[in-house]
Amino acid sequence: MRASYRVMMVGAIAGLAVAGLAGPALAHVEVSADKTQAGATDVTLTFTGEAENPDAGIKTERVVLPEGIAPTDVTLVKAPAGWTFARRADGFTVGGKTLKTGTDAVWSVKIAKLPADATRLSFKTLETYGDGEVDRWIEIQEPGQAEPDHPAPLLTLKAAAPTAPTPTAAAPSTAAVVPSAAAATAQAEPASNSSGSSTWWIWVLVLVVLVAVAIAVAMRRRRGRPGT
Repeated sequence: MRASYRVMMVGAIAGLAVAGLAGPALAHVEVSADKTQAGATDVTLTFTGEAENPDAGIKTERVVLPEGIAPTDVTLVKAPAGWTFARRADGFTVGGKTLKTGTDAVWSVKIAKLPADATRLSFKTLETYGDGEVDRWIEIQEPGQAEPDHPAPLLTLKAAAPTAPTPTAAAPSTAAVVPSAAAATAQAEPASNSSGSSTWWIWVLVLVVLVAVAIAVAMRRRRGRPGT
């Protein structure tokens, strides 16, 4: 009986010790999005910084943006009361009045456009408490690997929507622009033939007139001779 009691106590203490060691690791900064497709525009990201400091509340949250998102592409949507938004060279900061101890920090920003070729976006975040303590959630979570002790907020994206191919201009048809040799010959020949056929009757008329004139002259000469 006493031996089993000791076993139970040792198990309970060990369980509490493990829980105590694992407790801080449960507090993370998480990120979610209303659109999770690469290349999406006007995407709202919502961050949740979980409070883990038992002695002070959260005062500021500094986010380092991943490659492909510029600070100028980010605007504030919502933040805790009294907090302000400020862009930095590598990201942005939200902060202000220290939150009540144990209160999570929740804020939202709008991204103009997500990178079109990305599948995983990590947002390194530094969480500062009112007493000066800083939690650095900056370790990149690699695919297929165990989660690190201080993982950066991770957003997993679906592949970008396929883009329609750009239509190419059709090559101009040479048949409509350059006539074939046979067609050119066929067009040229009727012109020469028609020219010849349109003038032959003039020569016939001239010949008839000349003959008539010759006959008239001959008849006058015969009348003018004596004895005729």
